Amino acid sequence: MFQSMLSHRGDSGCQGAFYTYDAFIESASKFAGFGTTGDDQTRRRELAAFFGQTSHETTGGWATAPGGPFAWGYCRVKEQNPTDPPYYGRGPIQLTHEYNYRLAGQALNLNLVGNPDLVSSDPVVAFKTAIWFWMTPQSPKPSCHAVMTGGWTPSADDRAAGRLPGYGVTTNIINGGEECGKGQSTDKAKDRVGYYKRYCDMLGVGYGDNMACKDQKPYGG
Repeated sequence: MFQSMLSHRGDSGCQGAFYTYDAFIESASKFAGFGTTGDDQTRRRELAAFFGQTSHETTGGWATAPGGPFAWGYCRVKEQNPTDPPYYGRGPIQLTHEYNYRLAGQALNLNLVGNPDLVSSDPVVAFKTAIWFWMTPQSPKPSCHAVMTGGWTPSADDRAAGRLPGYGVTTNIINGGEECGKGQSTDKAKDRVGYYKRYCDMLGVGYGDNMACKDQKPYGG
């Protein structure tokens, strides 16, 4: 299933052969509850959401790509146009900015500030940074894991902002300032949903409610 979901990651022009199934499993085993919380449908939906978001972050797809635009997740290891060197996007979640490298490094007991290239040279570290981000709340944001597994209850402020349980809130957590609350779905947000729906279909699970974030206020917005 991993191979069929990410079948183009090692194609010419992609660097994603770096992302191995064994590295994913080794990394996932270090995070209690990841992909193992709730009933079978909840677990499948969380994995579809995780791979949906990280596939968007690493996409090599385009509108007329072979297999469709959502068959090209995990093509990229490093950000194509580095935004904050040396702390530019690396790995499945495209970890960016010194503060995220510092927080992830502290959590994983690794010196990622001193050696950010660990995230793009060791596939286990790469997956660990992505799963760490997924599992870790950063107030006032809940964790993506809690959102997708029923562990998050929206506050009154969340409800007023349209932030209700579902995949859309994970987009808001990751990049809400650019992609959410605009009244219509941005191309990036549509891409995230496209990947998610493809993986839900492959894993045989429903999409759940509130997939889009177009009517959600961003956190801090």
